[in-house]
Amino acid sequence: MKQSTILKPATIQGVGLHTGKKVTLTIKPAEANHGFRFQRIDLPDQPVIPADVKLVFSTNRGTTLKSGDAQVSTVEHVLSALVGLDIDNVLLEIDGPEMPIMDGTSLPFVEAIRKAGMQELDAERDYFVVTEPISYKDEVTGTELMALPADHFEATVMIDFNSSVLGQQFAALNNMSDYEKEIAPCRTFVFLHELEKLLDMGLIKGGDLDNAIVIADRKMDEEDLNTLAQKLGKPGLEIDPQGGVLNTIKLHFQNEPARHKLLDVIGDLALIGKPIRGKIVASKPGHTANIEFAKILKKTLLEKRRLMGVPKYDPEKEPVLDVNGIMKLLPHRYPFLLVDKIIEISETHVVGIKNVTMNEGFFQGHFPENPVFPGVLQIEALAQTGGILALYNVPDKGNWDTYFLKIDNTKFKAKVSPGDTLILKMELIEPIRRGIVHMQGTTYVGSKIVSEGELTAQIVRRTKETTNPSE
Repeated sequence: MKQSTILKPATIQGVGLHTGKKVTLTIKPAEANHGFRFQRIDLPDQPVIPADVKLVFSTNRGTTLKSGDAQVSTVEHVLSALVGLDIDNVLLEIDGPEMPIMDGTSLPFVEAIRKAGMQELDAERDYFVVTEPISYKDEVTGTELMALPADHFEATVMIDFNSSVLGQQFAALNNMSDYEKEIAPCRTFVFLHELEKLLDMGLIKGGDLDNAIVIADRKMDEEDLNTLAQKLGKPGLEIDPQGGVLNTIKLHFQNEPARHKLLDVIGDLALIGKPIRGKIVASKPGHTANIEFAKILKKTLLEKRRLMGVPKYDPEKEPVLDVNGIMKLLPHRYPFLLVDKIIEISETHVVGIKNVTMNEGFFQGHFPENPVFPGVLQIEALAQTGGILALYNVPDKGNWDTYFLKIDNTKFKAKVSPGDTLILKMELIEPIRRGIVHMQGTTYVGSKIVSEGELTAQIVRRTKETTNPSE
């Protein structure tokens, strides 16, 4: 299948669940491989927050993402809608810290996207294909999530809150084509004791009986109901004696709470960055467990991509760039030029080669009796390889540099010795924006991974004082 986006911008206005403040969300079309990104247009510099599980800041009453000082809350409903409609790439502009809660479902987002229309992009969709069981269990709560192999996405959810009113509930989505009708209209729910606590804390200012199902889990006399009605700004409240639901609200489905939990699971798992081809089974899920499971899936996804994408090195094949071509792009020189040639390069990845010999100067002092290629220099070699990808297509070649901003999740897995040939692969994790390059780096010796890490750098134009000495 091809990737997709929307045809034209879609705007939705509402209030944030906790602040109660009006916000405007505009969902905009985006190019292939853009993914889902939120942009706080009300803040200076309008920071962008990628929909990435590693940026989850809080899972208290919803999923909150944070990047730098910018954050955005309750992202799960709109993400669920996008996944449910097979949308891959959009920019979500928001002028406040929370997504609009709307009616507590994903249906308003679905309807806005449908109205905007959808379009196919000229790029293949990349799935996370579940090939073996992957599981997560919280021993304290008993919550359990599992991913199983399947030909397409499907999900099953069971909830049990030890509530005589709610009871055990089960919901299933066997095909994503049923999402809009079977899952999107299902509202969030809250127990009465939770509602009272949140109100007393000054939260859920945007909460309303129209955007949540309130489960009456304790008896309330008329005085209690009047007090609660006053807090909610309602003229009066009632409890359905049969269903145990506040204000006799009519459920869309008998198992609507379980269906909403399934909606949340889809939205939270969207944060792995790829559509899932597999079956998700969840017992008593919640945002915290969903995110922990998403982290496991993301780790598995990255590991699979690294292992399946081992570059093939043929020393007899003509390189894309030899060392002379590399020196036209990079300022590094002896003894710190750590890439000998480039054997592959595309818009999203690059593969370089570093031949390790005993003639390297650092072996004189780095374990001289047992020479080991330093791990930090492996990362430097990756960074130089990534710099070539960043600078390969810039205008005015030779007048730009890349500088480290951040190194994350770095691991060293095996020793590198003189005589080894390092295969250095750098892949863009996201498109280059505003000169910021975010890459996944993997170093191989043969087919074995010896080091890896996430590297972030910035492309900067050289000043006259730092002009490439080769010019």
